[in-house]
Amino acid sequence: MLMDNFNRVINYLRISITDRCNLRCKYCTEAFLPSIGHDDVLRYEEVIRLTRIAASLGVRKVRLTGGEPLRRKSLPFLLREIDGIGTIDDISLTTNGVDLAQYVEELKEAGLKRVNISLDTLKRDRFAYITGVDVFDRVMRSIEKARAAGLDPVKINTVIIKDFNDDEILDFVDFAERFDLEVRFIEFMPFGDESVWDSSKVLHSAYLESIIREKHELEPSISPHKGPAKMFLLKGGRGQVGFISPMSSHICHECNRLRLTADGKLKPCLFSDAEYDVRALLRGGATDEEIGAFIRGVVGVKPERKFESGTIKKCQRSMRHIGG
Repeated sequence: MLMDNFNRVINYLRISITDRCNLRCKYCTEAFLPSIGHDDVLRYEEVIRLTRIAASLGVRKVRLTGGEPLRRKSLPFLLREIDGIGTIDDISLTTNGVDLAQYVEELKEAGLKRVNISLDTLKRDRFAYITGVDVFDRVMRSIEKARAAGLDPVKINTVIIKDFNDDEILDFVDFAERFDLEVRFIEFMPFGDESVWDSSKVLHSAYLESIIREKHELEPSISPHKGPAKMFLLKGGRGQVGFISPMSSHICHECNRLRLTADGKLKPCLFSDAEYDVRALLRGGATDEEIGAFIRGVVGVKPERKFESGTIKKCQRSMRHIGG
C-alpha cells in the first residue's frame, strides 16, 4: 500500500501520454508554449514498466490523459498491456471526444472500462469559439457510441464560466437526463492563457447546485468510483449531476493520486509546480526496486493541501503539459 504522510492511500495514477491536442480550448492551452519534443515523450514500454512497478506498490486505478490521448498511435496496445498487469482494477480515459467514435469498440476490447468526455457547451457556434474547431457533431457521435459500446459510466466534464456558458447549466442537466449520463460541473481553475484566467469568472459549485435545485430534485448518489465529485441522482429520471469544487472547497484531504506527465515527470499535486524526473531513472538503467523507492519518495512529499479555500496560484505549466 502506498500511503502519504497524511494517511491518504495513493492508489490512482493519471498518465498523460501526449501533450498534443486537436483542439485549442481557450482556458486550457497557451498557444505560444512549444510541444514536448518527440524524444522527450515517454515511450509506451517506459509507461508500462512504470505502471507495473506502481501497481506492485498498490496502485489500482489508471487514467490515460493528454493533451488528447487519441492523438497518439497504438493506444489499444497500451491499454492491453496495462490491463495485462492483472492488478489494475479500473482503466479509464479522458478525451475531448473528437476521434473517440471510430476507436471506442477497439478501446473497450483492449481493456478500457470508463470514459470522461470534456464538453463545455451544447451550442455548436459556442463550441467552435471555445475550441477553435467546428467538430461538435463528432463529439456528440462519440458520446452516443461510448454509451452503445457499454462503457459505464460515460461522464461529461463541464467547466462553467461566468458570463460565458453559465446560461447552459440547466441544458446540461437535461442532457444528462435525456441520455443517462453523468455530467460533472468543474469550477474554473487557473490554467492556460493569462489573458483568459479571471478569478471573477469562477462560479462556485454551491451556486450551480442552487440553480439546479430550483428545477430538479436531487438525491445523493453513492458511486463505486470514488473521486472528487459530489454526485447526485436526478430524482424521477435518469442521469446524474456532480460538482468538483477545487476553488471553493477542500478536496485535498481525499486526494488519492499521482500524475505522470508525458515527458516523464511525477507530480504529487496538480496545483503545485513541484515535479520529479522519473524518465531519467527509466532511461538510466535503474532497477525496479530503485524506481519503486523513487515513487515512494514522491508520495512522501505530497503536500497536505496546496491552497486555502478560494485561493490558488496559477500553475506554470498548462493543462496540456501536465495532463488533463
